[in-house]
Amino acid sequence: MPFAGTAGGGAGMMAGSHVALGAAAWVAAAPLLGASSLSPVALGLAVTGSLLPDLDHPKSWMGKRLRPVSHLLSAVFGHRGVTHSLLAVVACTALLLRQGLPREVVAPLAVGYLSHLAADLLTPGGLRLAWPFRGTWALPLCRTGSPMEPLVVAALLCGAGWNALSRPEVGNAWRDAGLCRAWSGGVPACRPAPAAVRRPPSPNPRLAAPLRPAQGATPTGTAL
Repeated sequence: MPFAGTAGGGAGMMAGSHVALGAAAWVAAAPLLGASSLSPVALGLAVTGSLLPDLDHPKSWMGKRLRPVSHLLSAVFGHRGVTHSLLAVVACTALLLRQGLPREVVAPLAVGYLSHLAADLLTPGGLRLAWPFRGTWALPLCRTGSPMEPLVVAALLCGAGWNALSRPEVGNAWRDAGLCRAWSGGVPACRPAPAAVRRPPSPNPRLAAPLRPAQGATPTGTAL
């Protein structure tokens, strides 16, 4: 899903596709990484990560704002080169698994970056996963800027959102943020937990057993 300057429509919708999918990917992935899915900082970093792969395109949203770096990457690697390759996937995965890094920064950036690659994989342009070798890999569900693109994006957003909201930890975060009030019955994670059923305490077998006279004692009421 390239940005402005490529064939296939306005930059706003296409940039919005990556932004929306980057944010949704973080909401879905954050519970698995032990992070908050509703942190504004993390969401902002995930959105930033979702725009980073197109830094190798000088006419992209990110390329226009980091023009010297973008021109250098474009001249050396071309668009959808190393930034859209299996090397980038491995690098993001390594960052997610590596200990000692500031995960509150690295994790959302990596998740957003990977969401961009997944989105581009759904276009006919695909990804050059085997870069620097030729050939692209694609699951062409929609063309860039076509009416099908927002439908595919909407379907992915619904799937990611519902998967995330089905997790209890996400529901707790939504309750803390006051977001469950409107959807208390429709979202599984927002439904109140069933009240615990209290069972009566089991009788103590020692107290419930009939008293027996001690050995050698005379039972009460027995004639001598």
